[in-house]
Amino acid sequence: MTTPRIYRGLDRREHAGWIMGLTPLQALVCIALGAPVLWAISAGRFADAGILLLVCGTIAALVVVPVRGRPAMRWLVHLVLFEVGIITGWSRWQSKAAAGMPVDPNEPDLPGALQRVSFPDGPQFRDVGRVCLIHDTVEGRWGAAARLTHSGVGMLSDEQCERLANRLGTLLLSLGHRDVVDRLSLLVRTVPDDGTEYEVWRGDHEIRDAPALARQANAELDHIIGNVSVRHELFVVVSGSEDKLRKPAAAAGGGVAGRAQALYRVLDGLEDPLKALGARTVQWLDGPGMAEALRTGFNPAARALLAAANERGTRGRGLEKAAAGPTATPVPSARSYTHDGFTTVAYTALMPEAGTVFGSLGPLLAVRSAGERRTLAIHYEVLDARRAQRAVRGNRFRTNVMTDMKRRKGFNASAMEERDARGALVQERAVAAGHSVVRFALAASVTVPSSWNVEDHAARLENDASGRFRLLRLELAQDSAFVAAVLPVGIGLPRQRGGLL
Repeated sequence: MTTPRIYRGLDRREHAGWIMGLTPLQALVCIALGAPVLWAISAGRFADAGILLLVCGTIAALVVVPVRGRPAMRWLVHLVLFEVGIITGWSRWQSKAAAGMPVDPNEPDLPGALQRVSFPDGPQFRDVGRVCLIHDTVEGRWGAAARLTHSGVGMLSDEQCERLANRLGTLLLSLGHRDVVDRLSLLVRTVPDDGTEYEVWRGDHEIRDAPALARQANAELDHIIGNVSVRHELFVVVSGSEDKLRKPAAAAGGGVAGRAQALYRVLDGLEDPLKALGARTVQWLDGPGMAEALRTGFNPAARALLAAANERGTRGRGLEKAAAGPTATPVPSARSYTHDGFTTVAYTALMPEAGTVFGSLGPLLAVRSAGERRTLAIHYEVLDARRAQRAVRGNRFRTNVMTDMKRRKGFNASAMEERDARGALVQERAVAAGHSVVRFALAASVTVPSSWNVEDHAARLENDASGRFRLLRLELAQDSAFVAAVLPVGIGLPRQRGGLL
């Protein structure tokens, strides 16, 4: 049995500080805060200098010192905005149907960050029908989502996992060489299996004159097995920016149809790489399919009714887009998000400095209690060759400057700095050899009925990550974190601000 490969170099920050670990903006703020103190000392006003040092030092600490991933000043700003949203009522949301207002069946009625997303239907795509496009009007991105069926990797050997990891890397590398799409999101939802499909099938095939004892034994087995059964929903979302789609879309006729045709050429070539990763089927979502994916994300209990209608063929056109969202979201909490009788706690996962192995995210999806749902989303963005070269060169130059400056001043570089310098050189050589730089972000969540104590289930998720990853609870932004972790819309990776993630 071979030793599984450890993947390192996953903890690169996009904003590595140049000046004692500070960003240029933080350094300028500290210099501006230190100037009054120095002026007071130069003027001999030592009492005033002490007072200024106390005040300016406190402000500098708020700007510089990180607290659970964010500087204290940013925490303060976010808290103020959060409270303003609650006081003004901006954070509350109610669907138009629940408020008695007229709705357009083809127009989604969604809360929060999803209000910037539209879901137009594209033209006919081969023999699979019309694919529902995902248009992020703020970031100017167009994408499409697919539902996959996959047997999972829990029972695979190390060699098979290594082979899948190489194929995933090849898929991401191929995205980097395409001119249309540059982002790919994988979303897994581990949900309780309500047994709807089995109930419908058994109702159609049940023998009416079966012995009563056999019926009783079958019912007991269904009850025992059904309480602990889970099912997995797997989605993939690919998207490209408006800048990259504009020219091929114009050549295809322009408008929504032109952008759809440009995306369809990419979607047609992605099915084989996805099946090479173990996906048995790839079903690109149409309008009703996307509405179901969103609806079951907000309300896991809605899946039973939708699945029964699908099995019996009584759903007609399918779920309308206007019914994709929740009925209402109450006053938000800083540490959780409540939606249609369910409560979700979302986290972002930080990679360990020692590296990780393929399949190590599996414990985050292990359901510990019957009735809870866990999700995991990985958002990838492949940088083009020019951006990748600029990123690795900047990273290598920064590490070399810091190492050389310390050496000239007589200081020894720490082990971590030496490791970063070696890693920066290795990454630059890899990009020069034709590899790509991939930004990524991880989001995980746990969802339970609102009547349950969500903190207990959140603690179990944190325990499952303990020793493997560091989970950061996205407080004051749980509604946006819910979108990134639960819904297959491709939102979850912030805009690049330079460097590596």
